[in-house]
Amino acid sequence: MDIEKKVWEVLLSEEEISETLKRLGKQISKDYETKKLLVVSLLKGSFIFTADIVRRLSIPVRIEFMTTSSYGDSEETSGRVKIVTDINKDLTGYDVLIVDDITDSGITMKFVMDHLRKKNPKSVKSCVLLDKPDRRKVVLKPDYLGVTIPDKFVVGYGLNYGEYYRNIPYVFVVTSKDR
Repeated sequence: MDIEKKVWEVLLSEEEISETLKRLGKQISKDYETKKLLVVSLLKGSFIFTADIVRRLSIPVRIEFMTTSSYGDSEETSGRVKIVTDINKDLTGYDVLIVDDITDSGITMKFVMDHLRKKNPKSVKSCVLLDKPDRRKVVLKPDYLGVTIPDKFVVGYGLNYGEYYRNIPYVFVVTSKDR
């Protein structure tokens, strides 16, 4: 793709991300204020979003991490989800909120939600920064949604291209025009 020589079109600016985090943090805090919240971050892509969203919460929260794989280095999911690192914690009594950077096909989020439900939590819900409903392959609507985006390949703010560019503080689309 030779990404450095392409034009980067900002899809979600730092300011827009900040406002989205503020809105989501307020809503999640309100909804879970009397509950025992456990946030599960799906690595690697969600680590920045998870760190930023939990700092916006005004309630106590525990954080755990899972690693799944369905993309490899591809831009499209293989359709098969593999748990690379699972949660070994007993989830009994917890209200679980799974946080991910993006939901497109929905396959990974649905798989993880179903998997964690087997660990006996009080509830399991999802929170995503970006949603691409045009690519949905399973019935899934995120419980907490940052922004709905068009069906474009996005990078930055935790999302990668070839394991790079996660550190870019905004979300961008790579256009085909050379710089």
